[in-house]
Amino acid sequence: MMKHIIKTSRILLLVLFTFAYTNSQGQDYASFINPFIGTSNYGACYPGAVSPNGMVSVVPYNVTNNDKNKLSTDTGWLSNPFVSDNHFMTGFTHVNLSGVGCPDLGSIILMPTTGKLEVDKNKYGSTYSDQVAKPGYYSTIIDKYRVKAEVSATTRTGISRYTFPKGQSNILLNLGLGLTNESGAYAKIVSPTEIEGSKLLGTFCYHKDAVFPVYFVVKFSKPAKEKGYFKFQQPLVGPRAKWSSTSGKYKIYRKYYKELAGDNIGTFFTFDTDEDEQIEVKIGVSYVSIENARQNLEVEQDGFNFDKIAKETYSNWNTELSRIKVEGGTKEDKTVFYTALYHILLHPNILQDINGQYPAMESDQIKTITDGNRYTVFSLWDTYRNVHPFLSLVYPEKQRDMVKTMIQMYDESGWLPKWELFGRETYVMEGDPSIPVITDTYLRGIRGFDIEKAYKAMLKSATTEQKYNPLRPDNDFYLSHGYVPFTSNYDNSVSHALEYYIADWNLSKLASVLGDKKNEKRFAKQAKGYKNYFNKEFNLLVPKKEDGSFIEDFDPKMGENFAPSHGFHEGTSWNYSFYVPHDIKGLIKLYGGNKPFVKRLETCFSEDNFDPANEPDIAYPYLFNYIKGQEWRTQKHIHNLRKLYTTKAGGIPGNDDTGTLSAWIVYSMMGIYPVCPGDMDYAITTPTFDKVTISLNSSVYSGKTFTIEKSDSNPENPYIQSISWNKKRWKRFFISHQQITKGGVLKIETSKTHK
Repeated sequence: MMKHIIKTSRILLLVLFTFAYTNSQGQDYASFINPFIGTSNYGACYPGAVSPNGMVSVVPYNVTNNDKNKLSTDTGWLSNPFVSDNHFMTGFTHVNLSGVGCPDLGSIILMPTTGKLEVDKNKYGSTYSDQVAKPGYYSTIIDKYRVKAEVSATTRTGISRYTFPKGQSNILLNLGLGLTNESGAYAKIVSPTEIEGSKLLGTFCYHKDAVFPVYFVVKFSKPAKEKGYFKFQQPLVGPRAKWSSTSGKYKIYRKYYKELAGDNIGTFFTFDTDEDEQIEVKIGVSYVSIENARQNLEVEQDGFNFDKIAKETYSNWNTELSRIKVEGGTKEDKTVFYTALYHILLHPNILQDINGQYPAMESDQIKTITDGNRYTVFSLWDTYRNVHPFLSLVYPEKQRDMVKTMIQMYDESGWLPKWELFGRETYVMEGDPSIPVITDTYLRGIRGFDIEKAYKAMLKSATTEQKYNPLRPDNDFYLSHGYVPFTSNYDNSVSHALEYYIADWNLSKLASVLGDKKNEKRFAKQAKGYKNYFNKEFNLLVPKKEDGSFIEDFDPKMGENFAPSHGFHEGTSWNYSFYVPHDIKGLIKLYGGNKPFVKRLETCFSEDNFDPANEPDIAYPYLFNYIKGQEWRTQKHIHNLRKLYTTKAGGIPGNDDTGTLSAWIVYSMMGIYPVCPGDMDYAITTPTFDKVTISLNSSVYSGKTFTIEKSDSNPENPYIQSISWNKKRWKRFFISHQQITKGGVLKIETSKTHK
């Protein structure tokens, strides 16, 4: 009977999703999404249900030791609740991060079981099968219990539907399990159908001060026959201890507590179920209060209606994806493209509750937003390069609110964000990345935020001495000497400085627009300090000591595969030495002209020194566009690198970094790429599709659509023969943001060989 129910419900859901969208919009873009892409090969993506930029995501949790079918005790390297290579699950999380490099969140976990109550996660866990994932929907069979689990989500809530066999069935809420380094929690069973509580999260990338609570309310569609709490009891020690253990044990509390707080706690609800009986469980989440979590749940889910939620979320995804229409290419091409677009739209997340309240930055204050959205999860070292320029082009209304959020964070904490997570600064990675994000957004013509205040905030981080400056920890020497010195083994000195140069170049650009000529010149000069690191012996950037000499025994390949490196963060000198996108002409001169520059850059690819998963060098293939007659090399390398993106679980070449690698492939498949934030030119390459049409936001841009057409659909014709813009010959391999947002058609003629 269960197999029949599963098959029938799957068919009904497929028909429901397809009908929901194709009848209202005419195109089912979401049908191309494969949420399993990026769930292996360290992609750190998940297949669970989530709304666009949603606060809540409902995701299967399978952080396991596959050899023993038990939960791994070493989660330090795991940054996501789901890895496709694992096969032992212990429930569904409700707050998660996608494509990050450090573990956090992965918490508020529901698990359905059957039979005698078991609360030890290593014992109640199970293998699973028959997974199905679509935008806003995920389902699987939990093998041990013959339970079908289905999940969906709205912006601030999640919903699960469990189809049970006949007999005793249980639903566990485990608040001790998760990816966060924090274990403290509080739970209160309000009634046989409701639980409320909170959970501590944080210490992302082990930053001890980045701790914050999440609040929740859980409601069940059926009253529990029995309910209670459980807790992992640490080993008792001492002469009067009645038991002792090296690992502790779980204790169940059925009658004694109205509420429970502590580490590693949870609740259980037990039911008598008939064969194929379905119980729905919905959870509202807030980062402000339990009351707000309950209100979020009441507003976004009126009653219990799983199918309605799944249908609406699928439709919402189609609306978001419909901004870009692609024609031609293979089904696999479209799956790679639209799944990458889907991943871009997972972060940053909406933070405010349905009443507008949100936790202020670095504060215990609760504030209220009345216009637009307040966002969180700003992985800016990654996303400033291409995600935010992409949002500015395709979703400028989102980007405007994100910049407003960043400026609000400055109001609340005194500093612009660096790597913000739910109102806490984690200070992860390098540089001063808010500056290029805000400058780039403003130069693209997006308004509706206080640019003068933003400029003031930028000047503060750029000029404040380092003992008072959390964003630029080595600012004193940098301001006086123009570079960051190498002072100890495995420092990140060159990486720090390169990020400062890009930030300062953007600050110079903004100063120019705002009429501050003095600072325009000052920061333009600082931005060229990268020349300090150029070493003619290696023809690469090399760390430099305080006395001005280069370090000894330099190895340009040191740092491969994320090994520690002298002067470079998560990479080698090769991964950083061409990362001067704001001054390619100056870099070419350092190399002695066009020919030696091209030869050295080509060596980066031919000798396997290019890392397609490392942000500093992902724009390298587009640098050949700066050399007349060498643009074909860009087309060649992009054509080859696209093959690294597939429809398999490992179909992203590395950590997605909250959509950064996904943005790279979306741009590259369209045939344009923003090499440098703050520079309004897009480099042009051969598109994957015959036709790409971007619908422009008419409230921001004057044009209606920007279209890229390719003359030849043969994928083995990767080279550009000619370009036209609005039917006129186009001689450049760049086109500006201002041109394309006025609307028009960029047409590209291709062939099998280059000129």
